[in-house]
Amino acid sequence: MYWNEKYECLPREELKALQLERLKQTVERCFYNVPHYRKAMQELNVEPDDIQSLSDLSKLPFTVKTDLRDNYPYGMFAVPLSEVVRIHSSSGTTGKPTVVGYTRNDLNTWSELMARSLTCGGAAKGDVIHNAYGYGLFTGGLGVHYGAERLGASVIPISGGNTKRQIMIMKDYGSTVLTCTPSYALFLAEVMREMGYKKEDFRLKCGIFGAEPWSDNMREEIENKLGIMALDIYGLSEIIGPGVAMECPEKQGLHIWEDHFIAEIIDPETGEVLPPGSQGELVITSLTKEALPMLRYRTRDITMLIDEPCACGRTHQRLFRFSGRSDDMLIIRGVNVFPSQIESVLLEIGETEPHYQLIVDREGTMDNLEVWVEVSAEKFSDEVKMLENLKRTIRAAIESTLGISVEVKLVEPKTIPRSEGKAKRVIDKRHI
Repeated sequence: MYWNEKYECLPREELKALQLERLKQTVERCFYNVPHYRKAMQELNVEPDDIQSLSDLSKLPFTVKTDLRDNYPYGMFAVPLSEVVRIHSSSGTTGKPTVVGYTRNDLNTWSELMARSLTCGGAAKGDVIHNAYGYGLFTGGLGVHYGAERLGASVIPISGGNTKRQIMIMKDYGSTVLTCTPSYALFLAEVMREMGYKKEDFRLKCGIFGAEPWSDNMREEIENKLGIMALDIYGLSEIIGPGVAMECPEKQGLHIWEDHFIAEIIDPETGEVLPPGSQGELVITSLTKEALPMLRYRTRDITMLIDEPCACGRTHQRLFRFSGRSDDMLIIRGVNVFPSQIESVLLEIGETEPHYQLIVDREGTMDNLEVWVEVSAEKFSDEVKMLENLKRTIRAAIESTLGISVEVKLVEPKTIPRSEGKAKRVIDKRHI
């Protein structure tokens, strides 16, 4: 099912021609309207006329999150504030937030891309979309909201929080599509069980989950517990918000909407552009943004590009499921560790609850990783010997996957804090 079949299934050559035309326009907009970009391009001796092919993209400067903070709040805008009709911002972990703006056309584009993404994920006119992403300065809630309205679906702007009320409304209002973070979807399933509900008591058919990396094993867990098809959506405020890329029911990667964005994969250390099929950091250039165009924005998300055609018929490249971020990747005793690797191991074993936390500390010069894992009340009341065996099994599986030694701690239900937004998976006490 397509929202805009013409563009979603555009032949590759036509798609590339459209990208080049829009890239040239974007580069001109950045050079002439954004002092930061003009200075950055001049330092590289690049002018708009130097962009004559898509391969010339590599001549352009990278953009990083600190560029937005250094030009806080409106210095990266390419239009006067009088043309900006919406302002969002993302709360960074340090320093000032990044501020993003939208013209009226930008909001139309965003609504279209979200309608396209929701359709790609199985939503349609007549569906009731339970939107549990946060509203406000965060782009998730309003992004889904406007896309759902463009689609013609009924949207429930429930936002986050008050989980038991969420479940009551989901049941009573006949919600058919759930949108939230994957960790919150699991929390909803847990509370449903505690309230005495079964998945058959709800009309949910599919879920569109994003804002944090999650594994295929976590997908299976969500699908089994909620009785739905669970698909991944990707976006980030600096580029437009949710709706940059969307997984289709083939579950073979997320289609990045190439008529609006160009994706590159680079080596996060050197900045070198890597060939298709290589894992590295995702870099995105926007092609249709008016208020806040982005040239080669370093997302810090680790993935790879898939060039092969998809069985769904869409011609746009796909992003392989994200393995984590280059800036929240843990380096422990010289080994790169992503929380999603450990999540995969835990869900593969399947004898624990899908709630875990990684505690990293340093004794002298040695880093230690402790994995806290929740077990069910029944498991926790088992004999000590059985718990010890489970702990050994988990430890051996994680050490085999990571190649480093870890400690495993089995904890009681509800020990690990629940999240209605992005789950806090890592507590790093090393102060490095």
